[in-house]
Order: sequence, then C-alpha cells, then structure tokens
Amino acid sequence: MQDTSFVLWLLLAIVVALGVAAYLYALALRRRLDAIPAALASGQEERHRAILTDLSSGLASSADRIASRQSEEGDRLRRAVSEELERNRNQLQAFEKTLAERVDGRLSEISGKVNERLDEGFKKTNATFVSVMTRLQTIDDAQKKIDLLSTNVVSLQNLLGSKSSRGALGERQLEDIIKNYLPESAYEFQYTFESGGARADCVLKLPDPTGLLAIDAKFPLENYERMISDGPDKVTPGLFKSDVRRHIDAIASKYIIPGVTSDGALMFLPAESVFAEIHARHRDLVEYAQQRRVWMVSPTTLMAIVNTTRVVLKDVETRKQIHIIQGEINKLGADFGRWQSRMDNLERHIDQAKRDVEEVQTSSKKMTDRFAKIERADLSGAVPELPAPGGPPQLTVVPKPD
Repeated sequence: MQDTSFVLWLLLAIVVALGVAAYLYALALRRRLDAIPAALASGQEERHRAILTDLSSGLASSADRIASRQSEEGDRLRRAVSEELERNRNQLQAFEKTLAERVDGRLSEISGKVNERLDEGFKKTNATFVSVMTRLQTIDDAQKKIDLLSTNVVSLQNLLGSKSSRGALGERQLEDIIKNYLPESAYEFQYTFESGGARADCVLKLPDPTGLLAIDAKFPLENYERMISDGPDKVTPGLFKSDVRRHIDAIASKYIIPGVTSDGALMFLPAESVFAEIHARHRDLVEYAQQRRVWMVSPTTLMAIVNTTRVVLKDVETRKQIHIIQGEINKLGADFGRWQSRMDNLERHIDQAKRDVEEVQTSSKKMTDRFAKIERADLSGAVPELPAPGGPPQLTVVPKPD
C-alpha cells in the first residue's frame, strides 16, 4: 500500500511539472505574439511570418511531443497502478485468509473457555441454589419458632396484664432467690404480723438487734410501662413517681413496726430496668425511700443482700457453738498428748530393737566366720576350751608357729 501511494504521488508530480512547462512555454509564445505588431510596423512582416510559421511548427511539434509523452506516462501510470492494485489485492486476500484462520482459532478457543466457564458457573449456581434452598428451609423453621415464640410472648403479656399476675411473678422470683441462698429457718413467706395483721411477702429472720426484715414484691408497673411506651396511652413520669411514692409509704407504714421488725424494709423491684430507671433518672424517689427507711433492691442487689445475710447467720451460729468447739479442741489436745507419749515409747522400743538386731548381726557374723574356718579344716591351732556353764563346747584357735 505504501509503494502504491509513492507511485501515485510521483506520477502526479510529473504531470504537474509538464503542466508548468506548458504554461511557461505558452507565456513565452504570448510575449512573442505581442511583439509581432511592432515587427510588422517596422517593415519586417516577412520575417515575422517566417517566425510565426516556425513558431507554429514548433508549437505543433511540442504539442505532439507533450501529447505523446502524456499518453506514455498515462499508460505507464495505468500499468503501475494496475500492477500495484493486483499486488495489493493478492496481499489483501492472503491477509484476509490468515486473519480468518486466526479469528476462527481464537473463536474456537474462546468458545471452549466460555463453555468451561459456563459449566463451572452452572455448577456453582446449582450449589448456590441448593444452599439457598437449605437456608430458606432454615429460615422457614426459624419463622415457625418465631411465630410460636410470639404466641408465647402474647400469652406472657396476657399473663402479666393484671396486678395479681405481676405480683405472683415477683413473688415467685423473690422465692427462688431466697431459697437458693438461705436455710429454711432464716426466712418465712407470707408472714403475718400479730400487731396490725399486715402480711408481708417474705420476712428474713435475722439475729438481734436486727430482728425481722420484711420484703415486699408487689411493685406498681402500670404507669411505668405506659411511661416508656410510644403509644397513645403514654403518660408523664409524674404519674409513675406518684405510684412509687404511695407504694413506699404503704411499705413503711405496714412493715416497719417498732419493737417487732427492724428499722427498715425492702421493696423488691422484679426488673433490673425499673431499678436502673429509678436510680438514673429519679434520684428523688431513692432519697425519699431512704428517708422512709425503705430500701429498693433489684434481683441482683437482693442476691448480694441475701448472701451477706447468709454469712451473718453463719457467723452467729459459729459464735453460739464456740464453747463446744473449744471443748472439742481441748479433748483433741489431750488425745494428741497421749498419742505423743505413746509415740515416744514406741521410739524407745524401736531403738532397743535396733540395738538387739545389731548385736544379733554381730553374733551371726562371728558364727559365720567360725563355720567357714571349720569347712576349711583349719583346726591345727584350735584348742578346746572348757564350755561355759550351760553352754556348748568352744574351740580356741591358736596361731601356728612360723
């Protein structure tokens, strides 16, 4: 393609050069023609005619040469262009064939990879679909459980809808806490005071001077729930605080009896959220309860109080039994003294037995040596000794003379 462009540009330059030469030659002829009238005027008409004849002949000859040259250049240009076009056509066909082969190969390769990727994609899609179906089944099961739980929650809300139900729930929670920490002798549920006839949900039987400590579990929750709700029946905190104040006054008047109970009582809040709400945002209620000697406790703080009570009761019982413990310790000391004396006697017997064993071993060694000499028949220097009274005869070995 580049060679064809070069040839075309070359032919175009030649044609332009020929055109420029013709134009310059025509200008020269025109100048000569313009000079003819002056020559005629000077009486050289014949000469000018000859010049014109020559000029006409030259122009005709030049025109023929230019036409012939243009025809030759045109033929040569057409042949070069035809050859170049034919060569470019052949190259283009070869390029198209090579390109088609490469495109076909590339398309085959791409098609194989696409099929492979599609297969992998189908496998992954199937696995994902199976996983999604499994998860959907799990979600369905969870939804069924949630529906069942919501039904139970609705039942629980219905259960807690009345004051008696909420009171029973608080009493049950209080009973579980007390029974898990204290012995049966340290508490009593639904205790009725002789003076006044008030009945407390629970009393703790603490040692003197504390005495009976009453616990009330019937806390007013109606206005608290309405206060924290966003429904149309939402109330201001003032109503909730009024309910709590009245409940504090009722506990102080019924369960703090001089000479019968301790100088305070416990107001059990069955929910940690209520306890946190009062101590965080209504400190005046806490101060008012302290003034009336009523102590607010939640399940967590009640556990701490009951645990402390258990430790106190254990310490009291320990002090009651201290003389018994001291007597047992004294008896144990006497037993230990006798044991030490017997151990000393045993030690002396062991020492005596040890000495006897050592003496027996010495006699045994001597007898073994004598038996060894007898076996060797080394009795040349033996002199019989008179036996000791009541003893066996003995041999005395006298050394041989050298």
